[in-house]
Parts: sequence; structure tokens; C-alpha cells
Amino acid sequence: MRLVGLISMTLFITACASWGVQPWERDLLAMDSMQLVQDPLDIFFDEHIYFSKEASSGGQGVGGGGCGCN
Repeated sequence: MRLVGLISMTLFITACASWGVQPWERDLLAMDSMQLVQDPLDIFFDEHIYFSKEASSGGQGVGGGGCGCN
């Protein structure tokens, strides 16, 4: 029973060893269509509007209050 537990624990720990991005896969993941945000400027303005309307500052590097001015 102890041997079975040791073998199963070893297989469980080493099962994640092959995860990751291989060097030949990096070009596919760097494509614009694979990015979560297609347009960085668009997400910048969305975050600025969100944090301005929430009357908070910090967190995303956008300063100012709820009025929308900096």
C-alpha cells in the first residue's frame, strides 16, 4: 500500500513537468490573434474610464478622481 502511494505521488508530481511553452510554439503565441487584448490603447482607455467612474485611484496606474480629470 505504501509503495502504491509512493508511485502514485511520484507520477502526480512529475506529470506537470512537461507543461510549458516549447521554443517552436512561441511564434504562434506571439501572434496578435492570440493576445487577450487586441488593441492596447483601447484597453488603456477602458481602464481609465472604469477607474475614473469608480472614484478610485491606483491599481492600474491611472490617477484622478471620479470626475474623470487628472
